[in-house]
Amino acid sequence: MTKIKICGLYRPCDIRYVNEARPDWCGFIIDFPKSHRNVSPDQVRALRAGLDPAVTPVGVFVDRPVEDVAALLRDGTLSVAQLHGHEDAAYIAALRSAVPGCVVWKAFKVRSAADLEAANASTADLVILDNGYGTGETFDWSLAGGVSRPFLLAGGLTPENIPQAIAALHPYGLDLSSGVETDKEKDPDKMRAAVAAAKKE
Repeated sequence: MTKIKICGLYRPCDIRYVNEARPDWCGFIIDFPKSHRNVSPDQVRALRAGLDPAVTPVGVFVDRPVEDVAALLRDGTLSVAQLHGHEDAAYIAALRSAVPGCVVWKAFKVRSAADLEAANASTADLVILDNGYGTGETFDWSLAGGVSRPFLLAGGLTPENIPQAIAALHPYGLDLSSGVETDKEKDPDKMRAAVAAAKKE
């Protein structure tokens, strides 16, 4: 069964919606002011307090200091660190040294076969193949044939195209944000529809 993550929670009602929809993971975009879904560490801790234990919390970071990420893993606010910047193997090693046993995901913008080679070689526990620009558009899925490890598929996913994505690429999981929003806010009906589509096998 394909797993699913709903990303970009930033309001208390988003936590209610995710508790009802019951995806496998939910994501918080932390200290990244370019995103309208941006939250501070303190906001994450407050939102996390209301999260159903069945939903695993993931923190999304872009080139943040290792200690910033480690602090939220160490205190149990987050269970997974998802890295979307220029974090390399040395960064991942430093994070694992700071928080032994932590789970680290790394996102890759997919534009060419070379991007897939980088994803295959990553020391992260799981890789995310993404369009990478938050445009709500998919990348060229035909490129994903070059990945040789389990991956999450991101970029342009909606409840409507999830069946196609699963049939074509057989991802380990899916990562959605704008595809379950209406007017840039999480839509509970779309969230439930997305989870249902991912689990329908």
